[in-house]
Amino acid sequence: MKRLTRTMAAMLAATPLLLAGTVAGSPVAQAATAYPPGGPDQTPVLGWSGWSFLRLGANASQVEGEAKALVSTGLAAAGYDYVDLDDGWYQCPGSQGPNVDANGRWVVNTANYPNVGSQNGIEALAAYVHSLGLKFGIYETAGISGQAVSANTPILGTSYAADDIATTTSQANYNCGGMDAIDYSAPGAQAYVDSTVDELASWGVDYIKLDGITDTNGPDIEAWQAAIQQSGRPMVLDATEGSFDTALAPTLDEYANQWEFSPDIENNGPDEGSADSCNTAPYTGCTSVFPLTDYANWDDRFDSVAQWQPYGGPGGFNDYDSIEVGDGSTDSGMPLAASETQLSLWSLGSAPLILGGDLTSAVTNAYGTSAGLTATDLSLLTNAQVLEVDQDSIDASRIAKAGSPGSHAGDQVFAKVEPSGDGVVGLFNTTTKLSSSAVTISTTAAAIGLPADPNCYQVQDLWGGNSVTVGGQSTFDISSAGKISAKVPAEGVALYRVTPLS
Repeated sequence: MKRLTRTMAAMLAATPLLLAGTVAGSPVAQAATAYPPGGPDQTPVLGWSGWSFLRLGANASQVEGEAKALVSTGLAAAGYDYVDLDDGWYQCPGSQGPNVDANGRWVVNTANYPNVGSQNGIEALAAYVHSLGLKFGIYETAGISGQAVSANTPILGTSYAADDIATTTSQANYNCGGMDAIDYSAPGAQAYVDSTVDELASWGVDYIKLDGITDTNGPDIEAWQAAIQQSGRPMVLDATEGSFDTALAPTLDEYANQWEFSPDIENNGPDEGSADSCNTAPYTGCTSVFPLTDYANWDDRFDSVAQWQPYGGPGGFNDYDSIEVGDGSTDSGMPLAASETQLSLWSLGSAPLILGGDLTSAVTNAYGTSAGLTATDLSLLTNAQVLEVDQDSIDASRIAKAGSPGSHAGDQVFAKVEPSGDGVVGLFNTTTKLSSSAVTISTTAAAIGLPADPNCYQVQDLWGGNSVTVGGQSTFDISSAGKISAKVPAEGVALYRVTPLS
């Protein structure tokens, strides 16, 4: 499957969308682009994933409870409609690689996801999720299991077998290991990926997280998208690291629907360096995953949003990992100011908002007991004005950072201009010393990318709901010259919509 890259589409588009620029605060243009054929979402995915809290110990009952909570809390009504199952759903006997079926594909971990009648546990779980009006996602890694190669399992619908397509290069798998890379020049290679995706489609999968991706995995991304296209079922393809950089961006831009290139946002537990023995009961290596994160563990995303801004747009989105707002500051590791900052930065970057916490009243599992979804955090997650910023599918540019003229140490300013002509700007105080005083951060309508307006501008505080026109007084003010200024606490943000009154 081939399509226009976003760069090519930008050159051909007749009416570009205006974005705030990165060079000396000047505005630049970026065009809307085509989504991969068959893809379901022109806007960033909103939903929930089991990794941050449930981890490898997740089971069908817990995931069903979280899916039900998406609906009962009103999160689904606000747009959070994906339920994404992460690692651990397949059988992992050891370092020889995942267990496989007669055609070399992973098989379901029936201990955690038992069969329901004639349906396997994953198919039954997907059906339950769909019955709630939600969509279902699953986890995979690239390559083929070493067990398939050892048994030389046949590739469905072909005369080829696993040994014909496998290489001697290892492919990352963070649960079992034991995956071999695929030689896509070999006959049968694409057919193997097709058979895997066809099976997922038959189970009702709407979203595939393809993990372990590095700069060398471009052929895998292309093959998985081609497999999705031939399956006839629209699915989101989410490519996650591994470890890759912007060298892979053209391939991601052409074949993937979202991509996560930053280190895991979580502080504790599997893959976060707490200890070994996370994969099997009694999970002594990671008896708690709390706090899920903290500001210092993801403040590198400010640079990521700036660096990856050229590559995001309608149909393909930069993913900065899970949103950990939900279960209160003790569980999340973030005070209110940092929670607003995470949601603001992700929304300015039009990133997928995948919730990582517990959405129920409380869950106890091998990793601890959650505090459950709090009313304060629910109000943040369902703030329609902020979600609108995320769902415009426009990536903000960084127009100022520490060291820029007039800025303080720790200041960062991101902005974008929407098709309506409104500007959206985030004034961030990235100082992590919470006892420090709030600092005044300023920018101008011109720096955001807005035209001069003799009738001046209206500014709305998206977290506070207040608005003011030129000459009015609030927690911020805007002068007739279009200067926007706010006092921002440590780890905090002022997020504003700026509307020319003409």
